Amino acid sequence: MPVIECDVEAARERLEEAGIVVESGNTDHERWRASRDEATAVAYEDKVVIQGSTPQDIESLLREDGGRAHLYFDGACRGNPGPAAIGWVIVTGDGIVAEGGERIGRATNNQAEYEALIAVLETARDYGYDEVQVRGDSELIVKQVRGEYDTNDPDLREKRVTVRELLAAFDEWTIEHVPREINDRADDLANEALEQA
Repeated sequence: MPVIECDVEAARERLEEAGIVVESGNTDHERWRASRDEATAVAYEDKVVIQGSTPQDIESLLREDGGRAHLYFDGACRGNPGPAAIGWVIVTGDGIVAEGGERIGRATNNQAEYEALIAVLETARDYGYDEVQVRGDSELIVKQVRGEYDTNDPDLREKRVTVRELLAAFDEWTIEHVPREINDRADDLANEALEQA
């Protein structure tokens, strides 16, 4: 649940300029409320809290500076190739901003890792972050994205191009390999999605 500390009246004006209807708050503490799709922004004294399953549209309108986020990604599969799933997490100083996990059909482990990386980068882009620090426990994928390793696999080459295009949209980015225990939430989300029938 994103929390944005801001001038709530200026935030209200930005939402209204974007064509979003802003209504009175439901309690004495709420200054105003605004909804779009599956998200609702609630303004308090000096912050806006965004609730719902798709907060990125409202959040991107309210974030003035884009901000920095830490992105975690992981892929999982049973067999190689086999049934596969992805997991990803976006974290800021406010905690977990967004996370996701889903089955992606049949894939190799490396294909699943790339799909997870693409999903988290697309979400971070949609949220409007301008700086991302990406972390994953696949040394191969990290080194391929950084250009330290090449690949002969056409599918992985194509996915790497997609990742590099997504990264180019950010003002600053880094990608690093981390141990699995640091990537445990993304790993859990991928495995939970894989276990779902």
